[in-house]
Amino acid sequence: MDSKDDHVRSYVINDDVDTLPMDLMDPTGVLVKPKWRGTSQDKADMEVLGRHQVLRRNFRFLSMLGFGSTLIATWEILLSYIVFISTDGGTANLFWGYLVIFVGVSLMYASLAEMASMAPTAGGQYHWVSEFAPPRHQKFLSYIVGWICMTGWQAGLLSVGFLVGTIIQGLIVLNDLTYTFERWHGTLLVWAVTSFCVIFNTFLAKRLPAIEGMVLTVHVMGLFAIIVPLWVLSPRASSRDALLTFTNAGGWPSTGLSSMIGLLTPMGSLLGFDCCVHMAEEVEDAGRTIPRSIMWSVYLNGAMGFTMAITMCYCLGDLAEIIKTPTGYPFIQVFYNATKNLAATNVMVTIVIITLTACCISLVATSSRQLWSFARDKGVPFSDWLAYVSPRMHIPVRAIVVSLSVTCVISLINIGSTAALNAIVSLASAAMLSSYYITIACLVWRRIYGDPLPPRRWSLGKYGLAFNIASLIFITPILFFAFWPIATPVEPSTMNWAVLMYGSVIIWSLVYYAVWGKKSYVGPVTVVHRDI
Repeated sequence: MDSKDDHVRSYVINDDVDTLPMDLMDPTGVLVKPKWRGTSQDKADMEVLGRHQVLRRNFRFLSMLGFGSTLIATWEILLSYIVFISTDGGTANLFWGYLVIFVGVSLMYASLAEMASMAPTAGGQYHWVSEFAPPRHQKFLSYIVGWICMTGWQAGLLSVGFLVGTIIQGLIVLNDLTYTFERWHGTLLVWAVTSFCVIFNTFLAKRLPAIEGMVLTVHVMGLFAIIVPLWVLSPRASSRDALLTFTNAGGWPSTGLSSMIGLLTPMGSLLGFDCCVHMAEEVEDAGRTIPRSIMWSVYLNGAMGFTMAITMCYCLGDLAEIIKTPTGYPFIQVFYNATKNLAATNVMVTIVIITLTACCISLVATSSRQLWSFARDKGVPFSDWLAYVSPRMHIPVRAIVVSLSVTCVISLINIGSTAALNAIVSLASAAMLSSYYITIACLVWRRIYGDPLPPRRWSLGKYGLAFNIASLIFITPILFFAFWPIATPVEPSTMNWAVLMYGSVIIWSLVYYAVWGKKSYVGPVTVVHRDI
């Protein structure tokens, strides 16, 4: 099999790559040492997928569990979204909506986990579409899903970087009443946080699996460090108010409509578990480890998120009061109202900042690998340059730097308008959901009309089709409401501009495909060899 199949060439394909002088190494990267190539099954999978092992397989199950759990950061994201909870549906909608969303998400990610076992590749969704879509549509649909998925992860990186930066600002406001909350300060903090995460993903890349395991401990213990003081010290809402009173502060025609829009809050806290997939080529025994990591992350984060959701239902206090906090984040005010102590509040908020920063570190890794994989198949401009893998560090350095650059440039929007930047959160959700929808729909087509599915070591068995169809039914209304604003009347400052951003990405990708991509893009199915 010729190495040009995946656009990452090597002068040798043997175990002695370290004995070669640097001037004999192709600048796009070389194979890694034998100890980093994973198991015999990993090697077989890479041959089937038509790829060479140019990234180190240094992640195992526990580190991937930490990676997936800390990246999603369910309970931390729920805390950050209190203002949305208070506007659409209230705490009752958070409680019951979370349960509904968790069931739907479990079905959805089980479908993706099974595909990850069939084809454990960093390409993820766009690769699976390339294999499972109707043959005449494979190339185009795969290309579109690649752009959608890439957009979702780049938007996700920016949104979490924005959260960390502005939470730090909120903590400064709490401690210094003379501080003026300037939007450009937040932008600079976004740059600082993302730059730190990029440095971590380059110079400390070899330490990332070990760090993920440690951060998982902080993620779990940090939850209890926050909910225990809240349950002990906060004023307690009655069960009727907390669990049975739905609200409509957004001015929608009905509480039911408001509650449907409010489902985006628990949905946003449980999106992105496919992050494990995009690290597949750095995971040992990926065909088995990736699906297990996805589902264990779903269950672990789901349980912790539900614990936080119950805590929020009972311990927030007066919603109308806390959303007026000068910190910009009601949860900071909730912490302070409960403890009546600046030092205690600082510690609790710092835990959230640390875990969200860890989330940002994982996001840099995920978004860069997805971009690198898509560039490897020539799906984006400057593909050859972006597909470069450092022959010394064995990471896609240029894709990492581009992810940083995208975040820094787009975060400038915050200086002029918070509405546009807030829409990026919705854009990330909409892009991820639509990539899941198209991918699972292609799998349903393959199950019904196509050839038998490839072998896999993690399977849904005879329930696979039912899981897939139920996932599509679940995603449909959530994706529809992902583009809605949170309140009426709708003005430029309250409009959800995600629909414009999403449409712009689709239009640009279509133009690029028509002019260049149709000729240059190499659908992954063209290099897959299932007969090996």
